[in-house]
Amino acid sequence: MLENGYYWRNRELRQHVSVIDGLDKPDLLLTNAVYLNTYTKAWISANIWIVNDRIVYVGENLPANTDGVETMDCSGKYLVPGYIEPHAHPFQLYNPEELANHAAQTGTTTLVNDNILWLLLLNKKKAFSLLNDFQKHPVSMYWWARFDAQTELKDDTQLFNTQEILSWIKHPAVVQGGELTSWPDLLAGDDRLLHWIQETKRQGKPVEGHLPGASEKTLTKMKLLGVNADHESMTGEEVMRRLQLGYQVGLRYSSIRPDLPKLLEELQAMNLKSYDNLTMTTDGATPGFYEDGLMNVCIEIAIEKGVPLEEAYLMASYNAAKHLSLQEQLGSIAPGRIANINFLMEKNNPHPESVLAKGQWIVKDNLAQSISKVVDWEAYGIGALSYDWQLTERQLQFSVPIGLDMVNDVIIKPYAIDTDITTERLPDTKMDAFLLLLDRKGKWRVNTTIRGFTDRLGGLASSYSTTGDFIFIGKNKSDIVLAGKRLKELGGGIVLVHDGEILLEIPLTLSGTMYDGQMSALIEKEKQLKAILKEFGYAFNDPVYSIFFLSSTHLPYVRITQRGIMDVKKKEVLFPATMC
Repeated sequence: MLENGYYWRNRELRQHVSVIDGLDKPDLLLTNAVYLNTYTKAWISANIWIVNDRIVYVGENLPANTDGVETMDCSGKYLVPGYIEPHAHPFQLYNPEELANHAAQTGTTTLVNDNILWLLLLNKKKAFSLLNDFQKHPVSMYWWARFDAQTELKDDTQLFNTQEILSWIKHPAVVQGGELTSWPDLLAGDDRLLHWIQETKRQGKPVEGHLPGASEKTLTKMKLLGVNADHESMTGEEVMRRLQLGYQVGLRYSSIRPDLPKLLEELQAMNLKSYDNLTMTTDGATPGFYEDGLMNVCIEIAIEKGVPLEEAYLMASYNAAKHLSLQEQLGSIAPGRIANINFLMEKNNPHPESVLAKGQWIVKDNLAQSISKVVDWEAYGIGALSYDWQLTERQLQFSVPIGLDMVNDVIIKPYAIDTDITTERLPDTKMDAFLLLLDRKGKWRVNTTIRGFTDRLGGLASSYSTTGDFIFIGKNKSDIVLAGKRLKELGGGIVLVHDGEILLEIPLTLSGTMYDGQMSALIEKEKQLKAILKEFGYAFNDPVYSIFFLSSTHLPYVRITQRGIMDVKKKEVLFPATMC
């Protein structure tokens, strides 16, 4: 990614043309290929020439000079564009580099990523330097610019002000604004938000909404105010409504909203004629959900549900590229495009046996190739947490009358606490557990209870949260303190303790939020987390998101935030945070 987006210098462009003239030769030649042509939606036989990271020729001819050129005979294989994940949250325990490594193994060669973590962890100069590092990765890494924190921060103007937002919007690696979770503020007259949206549009970049359950009237208003896309449809009818109003619509298949099969069934029943404005997204699923891959899994579902074969592949490639104005670089196998190509053994089998990303073999003949590390996390001050305070029972003082009642994985309602919460241990006969949100610097705290997370577990400590603050949950104060002690020794992570015994540790040594290791190992640890929590009464499916979204004010009804326990709809603090 260079100053005007992804492009090649004049010297490189001249070299590419010289290859066509026979004055130079390609680096990689794919012969006897049958590829999906994005523009005709037809399967065509061709030879494909690649120079470094760029496709320079697709057609019947062979280069004049092939001496020393790496050549692959693609007879019997079918080539499709590398898959695009248009809505990634690349830090759900994993880190963005490892997610990219993992995604590429099954053909997802482009990620469009949330930037929220860099806003929270890094100053702008370091963040932009990090974005440049990611451009060295064979996976094409793009970003979106958030307009809001998705929670209530003590001072969000430091992160979300016009100067900062516009700097992000103008960065060439940033391809859209959003996702806009603070849309109620926009409708209520927030002209600062409207200004940011309009400036994003002036840069030629779309704005993505976050509009669950929105009515036709609300969707129309958001369209008038500049929102282009949305991925929050939960029914086929909602998808159709958005399409009819001119939205680009993302169909979600995530760990907390695996809606894609149902949405496609309903769209088929409604006799949908065009798929051109549909994409698919895994929306930042938790690690275990990615065991079999990302967009390859979505394409498989689409094919199984009757989506025409060619349309299924385009929904996971060209449609996203076109929406983001990246169609001259991504989403097709054509001259001038980045060499992101998946090699399939059958047209209807989207799981590739070979993968090219920026002309580099990620997988070749079912053998994974090594990928060089591109990010030095220590250089950005992203490492194990170190802090000079220790959790004690002094912070575990509970007296508020209102607790948080789990309706499902992420939806929480308030409830009147009817058990004695001044004791050292809460009874196993109740589903209530202590809940503490504690400032990362140990300066303030919010104490309440949560009902439905566990019926017996002594203690859970987590540095993984929406805001980067610490979360403690459990029945037994001494177990919570022990979990907190071990969390500090690890330098961040998730720790489970029961009856004085440590049951599980997931070290998150990249700022207490991200795992510094391979996805396969992290997937196993998440499986253990789920199994243990289910044994101790967790009744839902995704405890990682249950923990993460405790502070997320884009969800109803009540949340625990840096400001205190908040009524989301009224934007009122019911019980303020307490200084430690």
